[in-house]
Formats: sequence, C-alpha cells, structure tokens
Amino acid sequence: MSTHILGILGGLGPLATVDFLSKVVALTPASCDQEHFPWAVISLPQTPDRTMAILHGGESPLPYLSSAVRRLNGQGVSAIVLLCNTAHHWYDELQQHSQAPILHIADAAIAALSGCVPKTEVGILATRGTIFSGFYQRKLAAAGFVPLIMDDVGQQDDVDECIRLVKAHQIAEAGNYLKLALDASAQAGCRAVIMACTEIPVACNTLSDQDGLLVVDANLELARVCVEHFKKRQNNVLASHPA
Repeated sequence: MSTHILGILGGLGPLATVDFLSKVVALTPASCDQEHFPWAVISLPQTPDRTMAILHGGESPLPYLSSAVRRLNGQGVSAIVLLCNTAHHWYDELQQHSQAPILHIADAAIAALSGCVPKTEVGILATRGTIFSGFYQRKLAAAGFVPLIMDDVGQQDDVDECIRLVKAHQIAEAGNYLKLALDASAQAGCRAVIMACTEIPVACNTLSDQDGLLVVDANLELARVCVEHFKKRQNNVLASHPA
C-alpha cells in the first residue's frame, strides 16, 4: 500500500477545489478505489483575500496559509499544492518552512505550453493580485514566451467579473465575461492563454468556442503534475520491493 499522500490546501475558493479534485480523479489511471493515491485536504475559505492583501495592504493570508502547510506536513504528506494562483505570491516563504515540496501551479501551466505553440504572446487571465505579483510574467519570459496581461487589451475588468461570478455560483454569466477576454486575446495576436486563476476553468466549461486559442487550464495541469509525481513514487516503491 502506498504511504505517499498529496497535501491539498484548498477552499480558495471551494468550487475551484472540487474542480481540481475531479481532475485528479479523472487523470489517475485506476480501475478500482485502491489504485487511487491518498489525499489530505484542508479547505480554508476564511483565508483573507489574497489580492486585497497584495494591492491594498489588507490582512495578510500568510499566517493562514503557513498554518495549513504546517498541518499538512504534520500528516506526513509527500507533496503539497496550493489551489489558488494568487497565493503563490507567498510561495517562497511557504516552501521555506515546508518539509514537503510545494508544486508550483505556474510551472505546471507553462510546461504545458512547451512544444505546443510558438514562443510568442501568451495571455494571462488572472486576478489583479497575481498580475501585480508578476511570477507568471517572469516564468513565461524565462521560458521564451511574451506575456500579455489583460490590462494591455482592456479586458481585466471582465476577468475580474468572471472570477467574482464563479465565486458567487453564477457560472453561465461568468462564461460570458470570460468569452470577452478570450476574444480580445485572440485579436491581440495571442496563440495561447493561461487560465491563471482556479475559478476561471469552471467558467470555461460553459464555452463551446475558444477563438482557436490554446487555452491552458492551470488547475488541470497542476492535477496532471500531481498524478505523474505520485505515479513515479509508486513505481519507485514497487522497484525497491520486487515480487
């Protein structure tokens, strides 16, 4: 039996956490319950707003995030994921105090672009806090892409409204605002966009037309990295204990 456990810091928001978990299940090559890998999930919807903290000096979420990471480490997890892109603003501080590696959502999303599109403009659909933090821009540039933020094409307000509506469970309406941002990205010459907020993929499920863009779901790509991470660990265990 595998003793490797994935630590999940969720609730930021709750619906995005459910979306991530469903993607992990769908990607796991299992034919029965026992072939799935274990999770330890902490859902903290009361964590202070990350964008308010970054942009306006609101209450810092770091104590909440740090406490959750400590609790997950205390459960012996083998890796941790933060199901909020904006929370990665505090990634370095959290990783510094975590025994388990924290898998970075932006690294997972950007890896999915490699070999799929030319090294040209990539739109970033994210909160204003994530954009201000700049880690997507830095990581995209380091990978040879040209990052495009939605303020550059006048659509950040629509991205903000999309995220707000998903958190309010108004999914169809959120999709309408997302479509405006996708249209503007395509018109600006993007070949791809990253849904760099875990709420946005929920809205994207309502759309049938994505303007010919490669739309990268950071939630999905993080789930894919988690599955691969635990498959490798399981294979290592089997190799060290041959029948």
